[in-house]
Amino acid sequence: MPRIARAQTEQALDERKDQIKKAALKVFAEKGIAGTKMSMIAEEAGISQGLSYRYFESKDEIFTLLVEEAIEESQNAVRTIQQLPGSPLEQLRTFTLRLLDDNHKQFFLLIQQAQKSEGVPRKAKEVIERYSPQNTIEHIIPIVVRGQQEGQFAEGDPYKRLIVFLSVVTGLMLQDAKAMGIDWTQEVDLLLNIMTK
Repeated sequence: MPRIARAQTEQALDERKDQIKKAALKVFAEKGIAGTKMSMIAEEAGISQGLSYRYFESKDEIFTLLVEEAIEESQNAVRTIQQLPGSPLEQLRTFTLRLLDDNHKQFFLLIQQAQKSEGVPRKAKEVIERYSPQNTIEHIIPIVVRGQQEGQFAEGDPYKRLIVFLSVVTGLMLQDAKAMGIDWTQEVDLLLNIMTK
């Protein structure tokens, strides 16, 4: 097979895999691993169930892959927060908008499912066990401290303020904002009041 044709075939395979993973992420986030069947993933992806098995052996394989990607996405967002442009307040605003983005929300819900659900594949459990939410806080604390020193954030224990703030954001991520007619990305300044007042 010529090199160009091989590259096009590989690109088509990658696109189909991404289509299936995106559909699976949505279904897993809503129904958990126990409530999800390969047929549901295939239906969400708009393909036949048989075709989905050409790309993935099982829902466990897709679930584990998505958990790995979700953890990596989360860690990347946290690792890069201090490199974001702007003041501490602007950095926290950008980070919060990332958290509230629909794609990130589905990753968050997937991680929640992986932490609490029955029947989670062993490999996915191992990935989750290596994940530390404390790591998130340790990366953001310096921004909060700098924001307090610059007068952007209210005084007080930066750890406690950050825990309260992240708890509220996490709670909002668990809500079906669309059903309530709310777009929390439009209300990010309201959320940031927790840190500034």
